[in-house]
Amino acid sequence: MELLTVNNNIINQVVSKNDITIPRNPFIESNTKEVSIKHLRQDCIVPVFSKDMECTIANHEFIEAVEDSVQTIYKGQNISLPVQRVSHVVKGRTAEAIGKPVKDLLEHEKTLYYERLMLKIDIPSITANIGGNKLSLSVAGVRSYNRQNLYSKKSMEKFAVCIGFQNMVCTNLCINSDGIVQELRASTIEELKVKIMDLLGRYEMQNHLNSLKLLSDLKLNEQQFAKVLGKCRMYNFLPKHEKKGVPELLLNDGQINAVAKGYYEDENFAREADGNISLWKVFNLLTGSVKSSYIDTFLGRSVNAHELVLNIGNSIKNQTANWFLN
Repeated sequence: MELLTVNNNIINQVVSKNDITIPRNPFIESNTKEVSIKHLRQDCIVPVFSKDMECTIANHEFIEAVEDSVQTIYKGQNISLPVQRVSHVVKGRTAEAIGKPVKDLLEHEKTLYYERLMLKIDIPSITANIGGNKLSLSVAGVRSYNRQNLYSKKSMEKFAVCIGFQNMVCTNLCINSDGIVQELRASTIEELKVKIMDLLGRYEMQNHLNSLKLLSDLKLNEQQFAKVLGKCRMYNFLPKHEKKGVPELLLNDGQINAVAKGYYEDENFAREADGNISLWKVFNLLTGSVKSSYIDTFLGRSVNAHELVLNIGNSIKNQTANWFLN
């Protein structure tokens, strides 16, 4: 597999680790916190399927599986260490601490694990430039125990894995539908690695970048932008029969409000002096707004932002009707 056979100079190889600085701002915000893999390995218990006491794949094992897969597919590239963020802590206690007042619990009598985890691995030696913004190839993964029935016997476990680009200006993730498996099912670490490597191997980097380049070449005027936002607010109230044929929208009203605010105030993606705004900037306002999502909905909304703006862009380019514009 030749990873860097590209044209039109969209992609650049970076030899030195010092040529690019990976930002440390959170790639997802909401109620998450960053933790170390050592903490996940040493301080957290591993949930089981209650009917047969079979172990689930531990969070740290998932991270290591993604990392090993990236190292295999992108061997020879500069690959960063995984960064992981968690939310929804589940607390418990050991058997000998049953009935003990909380204030009297000793540290070794407390247990915890995180219901939701997201990880990201950057490959800063593969970069692109879109709309004046430097992008770096990234792989991300999500594990949400709330989407798993732990009250049954052991079954296939669910994960989400994606590959795309991170905007170095704002840490927004740029993901398309071809670069994600939103419900990757596996029952063993080996099976998980095979499916992750299959996704990474099938990812068409150049096609993804071409779609992002299209967004930088097209613009909305102020009236068109206002119409798109207004239709976004109307979408959830559309009768079911009228939603047929309309591109799906997963963002909530709060996130649409954040996009409207960003049109005027965002440091990097606000409107131009004449009120026009490129679809690349609109896309980044959307992906920036979804960073307020919970971990288990974040990737889906990120992909949805790409599909929505690309759909609008194709309508403008081909001069076809679009519900969000008309």
